[in-house]
Amino acid sequence: MAVFKVGCCGFPVSKSRYFKTHSLVEIQQTFYKLPSKETLARWRDEAPKDFEFTIKAWQAITHPPSSPTWKKSGIKITDELKDKYGYLRPTKENFEAWNMIEEVAEILDAKIIVVQTPPSFNYTSENFNNAIEFFSRVAKKTKFIIAWEPRGTWLDNLEKIKEVIEKTGIIHCVDPFVKDPALVGHIVYLRLHGKNKRWPNYRYKYTDEDLAELKKKTLKYGSMNAKEVYILFNNVYMYNDSLRFKKLLGIED
Repeated sequence: MAVFKVGCCGFPVSKSRYFKTHSLVEIQQTFYKLPSKETLARWRDEAPKDFEFTIKAWQAITHPPSSPTWKKSGIKITDELKDKYGYLRPTKENFEAWNMIEEVAEILDAKIIVVQTPPSFNYTSENFNNAIEFFSRVAKKTKFIIAWEPRGTWLDNLEKIKEVIEKTGIIHCVDPFVKDPALVGHIVYLRLHGKNKRWPNYRYKYTDEDLAELKKKTLKYGSMNAKEVYILFNNVYMYNDSLRFKKLLGIED
C-alpha cells in the first residue's frame, strides 16, 4: 500500500501554523536565490523532527540568465558565461550549481530535488542529449532523488521523457490534470498548478469534483508501482485545497 504525502509549494501561512497541519512542504526560495546555511539550519530546527522538506532546484541549472526570474538571484553573469548556465547544459558552471543545491538538500535533510525546466527548454535533439548527459552525471553520484518537471513541447513527447528517465534513473514530475507520469516508479511526484485552458492557472480553486478526480488518479498510481505518492499544491488556494484533499484521503498529521 502506497503512502500518500500532501503539502504545498512554499509556506502559504506562517511556518508555526503550517507545521501543525502538514508534514511536507516544497521549498520555493531555493529556485530564485539560495538561502544562507544559517537560514536553512533554522528552518530545519523549527520544523518537527518527522517533517519533510523537498526543494526546487536553483534556476541557474534550468533557466538561462536571460530569464526574468534571474533578477531575483542577485547574481550578475558576465557575457562570456551566459551560455554556460541553464537548460541542463553539461557545463562546469551547471554542475557547480548542482553541488550547491545538494548542500541545501543536505542541510534540510531533504531527499527529493525538483528540477523544473521552462517552456523555452523545448524538446529538441540538443536538449534531449543535454538532459541525458546532465541527469546521468549527477544521478550517478547523488544520494538524492531527482524529480524532473519538463514543460513546453516535452509534454507532447512522453516517449522521449520516458527514455530520459530510463537512461538516467530520475523520476517524472507532472501535474496529473495535464499528463500522467511517463513512467510510474516507486516514487510519484505531483505538482498541481491549477486547471482550465490557460495553464498554469495559479488562481484556480479546486472543486470537490476536481479533488475526487485527483483522489482516483492518486490511488491509481498507488496501485501500480508507487510506494510513495507526493501531492504538492501550487495555487493561490493551496493551503485550504491541500487540507481538503488530506481530509478526502483520510490523512491526519
